Amino acid sequence: MTSLFARTLTRLPATPPAEPWNAGHPGLILDLDGTLIREHEAIEGAAELLRVFHDRYVVVSNNSTHTSSQLARRLRAAGLRVDPQRLVLAGEVAVQYLRDRHPDARVLMCASAGLKRYAAHLGCRMVDEGADIVMLALDKRFGYGALERVTQELARGARLVVSNTDATHPGPLGRIVPETGALLQAVLACSADAPLHVVGKPETAMFQEGLRRLGRETGGVVVIGDNPDTDALGAVRAGLRYVLVGGSAHADAATVGELMRCAVAARRELPRTSAAAA
Repeated sequence: MTSLFARTLTRLPATPPAEPWNAGHPGLILDLDGTLIREHEAIEGAAELLRVFHDRYVVVSNNSTHTSSQLARRLRAAGLRVDPQRLVLAGEVAVQYLRDRHPDARVLMCASAGLKRYAAHLGCRMVDEGADIVMLALDKRFGYGALERVTQELARGARLVVSNTDATHPGPLGRIVPETGALLQAVLACSADAPLHVVGKPETAMFQEGLRRLGRETGGVVVIGDNPDTDALGAVRAGLRYVLVGGSAHADAATVGELMRCAVAARRELPRTSAAAA
């Protein structure tokens, strides 16, 4: 004889399977390095992903070397056609932050020549000494002299604004490419002052700007990235779903091309064993 409990269990509805990440025509917030490119090479499936989502994606990147127009040209050379208006870059956003929040500040910039020109174009007051703010971005010419100058300006009372804290990003053939965060560690070793403001992922401002450009609410957008500690953490902080690609233990697919061929669900929580979740 079947018990009442057993009969009740058989009538319970089955848990519906989670929807694939691309169900419902979502907008996409895409990471760049490690997701779409490795330095100058497009990753498998990147061009196809941009073609399929051609009118509903933005690229949100911790890139602090290039301006949007420079990066669009670089991507075109790699076979990826991306309009500059679809690029939200940490370096440019950091400069915009200075213009909007500290318009009269004297700024010592450690950055690429292109980003310095962009700052001058927006009206930032750039100086070599006597700074109110030191802005640190990815400066490939950063050396001992620059470190000494930054340290002295911070000791005199200047505040530190940082484009992003990534130590590295992935390059071709497993190569490691040093990033702004590596320069930041050198600065912090000489100065006890914490940054006044950090712009890039996993901070939420970049994701919010991506949503604004997409013209969508959080529920209709999925983040695709490769780094649990920037892309996943930033997505969760901003209330967004995400999927991960790449070679990490938390990746849902090896490449965006593979991701487009599978039906994994987007996540809302951080990987249990990631540094971000610790």
